[in-house]
Amino acid sequence: MNAHQETGLVRKIALEEHFLCPEFEPYWNPTAADLPAAKREQALARLTDFGEQRLGMMDRAGISVAVLGLAGPGVQAERDTAVAIRNARAANDFLAREIQKRPDRYAGFAHLAMQDAVAAANELERCMRELNFRGAMINGHTNGQYLDHPSLHPFWERAEALGALIYIHPTDPIAPSPALDGHNGLRRATWEWGFETGSHALRLVFSGLFDRFPRAKVALGHLGETLPYLLWRFDSRAKLYGVKLAKPPSEYIKRNIAVTTSGMCSAEPLACAISALGADRVMFAADYPFESAEEAGHFADTVALSEKVRADICFNNATRLSGLS
Repeated sequence: MNAHQETGLVRKIALEEHFLCPEFEPYWNPTAADLPAAKREQALARLTDFGEQRLGMMDRAGISVAVLGLAGPGVQAERDTAVAIRNARAANDFLAREIQKRPDRYAGFAHLAMQDAVAAANELERCMRELNFRGAMINGHTNGQYLDHPSLHPFWERAEALGALIYIHPTDPIAPSPALDGHNGLRRATWEWGFETGSHALRLVFSGLFDRFPRAKVALGHLGETLPYLLWRFDSRAKLYGVKLAKPPSEYIKRNIAVTTSGMCSAEPLACAISALGADRVMFAADYPFESAEEAGHFADTVALSEKVRADICFNNATRLSGLS
C-alpha cells in the first residue's frame, strides 16, 4: 500500500508560497490596502510565521517542502537602486536563516533587485550557490520595466547558465485599466493580475528572448495565467502580424514555461494545461497564505488523474525543474 492509499495525501512540493520580512511590510502594504483590516492582519501574521502555524498547514495539505518567495512587490517598487540591491540581499539572508531552522521543510526563491541586471545576476548566483535557493521569484515589472528589456540580457544569460527557475509572480499594472473602473472586485487577483502577468510572459515570448536564451526556465502560477487556453490564437496572430521568431509562439510556451496550480482548484483548467503543455510542465502550488493550502492539497489529492500524473504534478516535476532533491 502506498502513502496515498494510507493517508489520502500525496506528498507535494509547493512552489508559490509566500513570506514577508518585517522590514518589507511597507512595500507590501499597498497590495493589501483593499483588504478588510481583519483579513489583512491575518495574512500578515501568516506571512511572517515560519513555525507551527505554517508547518501545521503544510502537514494537513500533504506538503513536504514549501519553496518560499517574498510577498510582492518588495524591492521591485524601490526607486533607489542601491537601496534595492541592499534590501534584496537582506531579504535573502533573512530567508536563508529561516530555512536553516527547518531545511527538511523549506526551500527558497531569491528576491532580486532587477533595477541592475548584473547585480541581480550576481545575487541570483550567490543565492543558488551559497544559500542553496532554487531560482528566483520576480514580482512582475520593476518600476515599469519588464523582463524582456534588452538591458536585462546579462541577467538572463546568468539565469540560463545556472539552470535557475524564474517564477514570475503577479503585481499591480503600471496603470489601472479603465475597463475595470467602477468594478473594484475585478482588480488585482480576480482578473487584473492574470492579464498583467500573462502579458508579461508573452512579452518574453514575442520579444525573441527565448531564441536568445533557449534554455531559460520560467514558471507562471494560476495554471499559466490563461496562456494554455490560447496557444493556437497566439500562433495564428503572430503569422498575421509578421512576428519574427524562429518558432511559433506556442512552441516557446511549451518549451520554456512551466505552470503551477496556485489559486486554481478546478479540474477543467488543469485538464487544459495538461493537454496544452504536457503533464511534465505542470507543478503544484498552494499560494499560501492568500489561498487555502488545505483546499489546494485536497484538490490535488482527489482530482481525476492517473497516479503517475498526480505524482509528477505534485512532486516529481518540481524536483526536475527546480533541482530539489
